[in-house]
Amino acid sequence: MKKSFETSFTGWAFVLAAILLWFGWVLSPHHIGEYIVASDFTKIGESVWFWIWMYRFHIFGWVTMGISMFALLSIITNRPYRTVVLPGIGMIIVGTFTLAIANAFYYNFGAWGVGKTAGLSATEIQEFIDDILFTNQYVTCFIRFGRIFSGVGFVLLGAAFLKWNLVSKWLGWFTVLFGLAAMGIILGIPDNFEIYKPLFHVKVLWLLVMGITLLTKGINLPKEVA
Repeated sequence: MKKSFETSFTGWAFVLAAILLWFGWVLSPHHIGEYIVASDFTKIGESVWFWIWMYRFHIFGWVTMGISMFALLSIITNRPYRTVVLPGIGMIIVGTFTLAIANAFYYNFGAWGVGKTAGLSATEIQEFIDDILFTNQYVTCFIRFGRIFSGVGFVLLGAAFLKWNLVSKWLGWFTVLFGLAAMGIILGIPDNFEIYKPLFHVKVLWLLVMGITLLTKGINLPKEVA
């Protein structure tokens, strides 16, 4: 098993991503649902700056996850397993930044809407909500596809983990099964953010486990073959 500066940096990136994602979410005083509604602005307005900072931490968690995946890619992109690893991590990165963009929508419109709706009547607030409905609908697709893209990537990455014993077998299976669950739940039960939520917490757990594994055990890199 290889332990080096590269594995340490990558491991800490995974751990930091897990911390930013999870604590940014858990400590947020209000969570917006699938669609922004008028009551969201009232709840956010009660502690708008704290809500903004927690959302910033959460979004930077997605960015840090992208960094951790790029770092992992730099370590394990080698023959003969790069053909599986590269598209796997690539799909996870695409899904991660798709989710980051989707979360940026809720962050921006949530904070901006507090000021825009201040002093408006219920009818005027509803008109504002209706004006952003089409954009909101489009962003829900970002959420679903971001998770599906990531799910495909997790299956490929997990398959590479298992085939070449890059990490422990149980972690390889964890990666594969999480990817299958992400794709299966979203394809089988569309438009239900409440069911999607457990997937987020499982992903945070995976990030934390990956980080700890890289920090304590490193990664197994088989010798390159022709």
